[in-house]
Amino acid sequence: MTDSQAIRFLIVDDEQNIRRLCVTVGAALGFECVEAESAENALINTDSALPDIVVTDLKLPGSSGVDLLREVKSRVPHTEVAIMTGHGSIESAVDAMKLGAYDYIEKPFRVEKLRLLLQRMAEKIRLVNENRFLRERVDTDSRLDGFIGSSANIQEVLRMISRLKDTRTPVLIAGESGTGKELVARAIHFHGPFAHLPFVAVDCGTLVPTLMESELFGHEKGAFTGALRTKPGLFQSANGGTVFLDEIGELPLEMQAKLLRVLQEKEVRPVGSNQQVPVDVRVIAATNRDLEAAYRAGTFRKDLYFRLNVVVVNLPNLRERRSDIPVLAHYFLDRYAPGENIQISTAAMKCLLQYDWPGNVRELENSIARAVTLGNHATIGIADLPPVIQSMRDEGLDRSGHDGLSNAALADMERVTILRVFEQVGGDKALAGRLLGISRATLYRKLKLYGIPVRAVTRSAERTQMAS
Repeated sequence: MTDSQAIRFLIVDDEQNIRRLCVTVGAALGFECVEAESAENALINTDSALPDIVVTDLKLPGSSGVDLLREVKSRVPHTEVAIMTGHGSIESAVDAMKLGAYDYIEKPFRVEKLRLLLQRMAEKIRLVNENRFLRERVDTDSRLDGFIGSSANIQEVLRMISRLKDTRTPVLIAGESGTGKELVARAIHFHGPFAHLPFVAVDCGTLVPTLMESELFGHEKGAFTGALRTKPGLFQSANGGTVFLDEIGELPLEMQAKLLRVLQEKEVRPVGSNQQVPVDVRVIAATNRDLEAAYRAGTFRKDLYFRLNVVVVNLPNLRERRSDIPVLAHYFLDRYAPGENIQISTAAMKCLLQYDWPGNVRELENSIARAVTLGNHATIGIADLPPVIQSMRDEGLDRSGHDGLSNAALADMERVTILRVFEQVGGDKALAGRLLGISRATLYRKLKLYGIPVRAVTRSAERTQMAS
């Protein structure tokens, strides 16, 4: 276990020899140990370094161990708390377990019994953390399936994710709003060897200017009005893992200078503190602005730009990959109406293909969700689409000046897309369905609709593999 992953152990007892014994046992298990002689001092320690495990005596000067249990659980719900108690107070310890205590240990105790208790608590902490990261990773995996399409620029993005996931290189993701920048950042993090470490997303555009430095780098108790306790910043929370700085172009110049120092020195200084706190994070930044133009205009620091601009992933907007719209639309249909086999009329699909999608994939997803909600759950027609997309039916030309797509052209585009994906996956129907963003049942229905025999597709794929 690395230092950034070490279990943080807080022992609370007014007897110094008990605290020293517990610290010795905890340190032997590789824990980061902190001690306090009262509940009040323990809460100060809880503010400055969030503990994973707390072992507290039931009877303390001032607030009791049960009071401390309640307060810790309200502040840090995932912290495990064990109660130390004398023989005459076992009933109170059992009551404490009903309030959320992990277990109790009776004084005087043997070192081996304490060691086993701490090991069990640490194992639970590890399992909870592992499950949380696995849930985030599964969620990212499932959402990455929405990052689909057979267009060349999307395939290039997927190749970039595969190359970057095993590195700690800073990455700058550029693309319009709604193209999936955070999705790509999560894929880079959760598909690599650092997936079990923290991923912290920061929307720079929504940070309150007066609290921006405190949010990013933390603050000390009393550093400003309202700073009632010490609070670690988002960079400290992500230590060892990844910080995703979304819309980094929105940071004011003063904060850009402080961020640059953090990236160069690998340490932060909380507001109100004279101490530097070391942090080791991978930075993935994203922007929908042209940062090169911004630094030339003096609104973005040139040195920060080049610090972040090590590897750039450019996300295409949806109007640049219109051939992916049919498979994306059917993917979102399967998400919002699973098993209902809803179809999209040719006229409605024509509108989807001719619209420019300023909100990109996010806007397409919202449009399909709206159509499912308002439609008859059989076929999505033009009337089920948002008014701005419905207007496409009255346009004989699309916005690039080319003739509108005919029904035959729409069908041919989808047919070619299916054939192309099959060739890419060597005839694997399950993988083809995932890449196309449609269920296996929908895939078979499309094959039948376009008269594509599976054997022919497989032979086509084999010829492609032999030619390569």
